[in-house]
Formats: sequence, structure tokens, C-alpha cells
Amino acid sequence: MRSLIFALATLPSLALADAPCGQDAACEIDGGSYHMIAPPDWDGVTPLPALVFFHGHNSSAAMVFKSGGLKRDFVEQGYLLIAPNGALLPGRKTRAWPARTTWAGRDDVAFTLDVVEDAAAQVPVDLDRVYVSGFSAGGSMAWMMGCYAGDRFAGVASVSGALRRPIPDEACPAGPVNLLQVHGFADGQVPFEGRAIGDWHQGDLFEALGLLRKTNSCRTNPDEITIGDTFRCREWSASCDGGAIKFCEHDGGHGLPRGWTAMARDWFEAQ
Repeated sequence: MRSLIFALATLPSLALADAPCGQDAACEIDGGSYHMIAPPDWDGVTPLPALVFFHGHNSSAAMVFKSGGLKRDFVEQGYLLIAPNGALLPGRKTRAWPARTTWAGRDDVAFTLDVVEDAAAQVPVDLDRVYVSGFSAGGSMAWMMGCYAGDRFAGVASVSGALRRPIPDEACPAGPVNLLQVHGFADGQVPFEGRAIGDWHQGDLFEALGLLRKTNSCRTNPDEITIGDTFRCREWSASCDGGAIKFCEHDGGHGLPRGWTAMARDWFEAQ
């Protein structure tokens, strides 16, 4: 975990140097803001694959850039990293991703699509290789984007999040979806079964995975099971008509496990 909290070094980019926003200055659009950084050796012309990463509850886009794993395995490997800011909760200074269809506030799916469009207007983006990911509430937001706008993204990776209730009855409306789920067996903050909080529920991870198997027309039992030193994974791909699913658990709790970023990028690029 220590390697994941090293601060990112300043990443100079000739193309972003003249842009009105980036890592330090927020990019402002209707409805909110975001930050972004480009690879340090980018030529300023070649379209970049992009990762949109959603921060956790009570965090911010600026905190995303403190992840050494995202820097090492995405930015330094040629990806544009885009970090949207969650909306401020009414009357509070807390930024959040409610990530549920019953939320009466900002339409975060539409907002995220606007973020990608705005970033692509400033930096050349390979729109066939835009991915979404997030941690905790941000992981639930990544699920939200996959289920309701998955046709706009090449893949989704959720860490310690789940598709929050209510979920669609039969299938995600924007499927099929390539999705990687990473979760800690000892996670008590967002357990596999989810928790009821006030008048809403975090969502049941296995219920969400079942929905996605229906969306992707996969069989119930996994096509492949692998057990490694850190992750135990179940994968559905060969039996699916479209979209691959991979669920990896680890022994830890609610956090970003060492090695998840490298695994996510390798899995994205294999689809």
C-alpha cells in the first residue's frame, strides 16, 4: 500500500503547458470540474488512450494524482489520466459520487461524458481507448458508467465499489461491458453484500456481477479461475457473446491493493 501513496512528480507536457487547466488548475465545465495529466514523453500530437478515474467519498480529483500506481502503470505507459471532481453535497464541503439512479442531484453520467468531450477538445484522445475506473464510491461510479454508458468506453475497472441499488431488472442498458472488479475479502466498508445506509443501499456485488453476466450473455460459472500470490480471480469471456468480466479478490480490506493498476492495464489492453 505504501507505494500507492507516493506523490506524483510534476509531469511536464508541452501540449498541456499552454492549456488553461491540467494537474494543478482545474478544468471548469458546466456542472463541475476535473483535472488531467498527460504522459511525460508525449509528443503533443499523437492521440492518447485515456483513463477516467473517480475519487472516493470525501476526496477530490487532486488526490487522484497522489497514486503512484496510476502514475507508473497508466501515465508513464502513455495514457492521459482524467480525474473528475464529485459534486459537493448540499450544505457541505464533501465531494461525493452518489452513483445511483434515484439521486436527484447532478446527472453524473452526463457530466462524465461532458468531461471526456471537453478533455478531447484540448488534448488529442483516442476515443476507441477510453476507460473508466474508480475507488470505493468512485468504483460504484465506474459501475454506473459501465451499466448506463458502457457503449462509450472500452473497459471499466472498479476497486472496492459495486453497482448501487436499484439496478436494472434484466440487463445494463448500455451493454455489453468489459469490466474488471477488484475487491478485498475483508472489506467491511463496502462488503461483498453491500450495506444499507439511510434510505439507500450500496448494492450487492454478486447481484451486480449476475446482472452483467446476463448483459454480456455469459454462462453462470466462470470460464477460468486463477489463484495467484495476491489475487484470486474468476473470469467470464469465452462463454460470453460480448464483453468480458473478471472478478479478483484479495485478502485485504477497503483499499487499493498493490498491483491492481498493472493488472487493470494488462486486462484492458487484452480485450
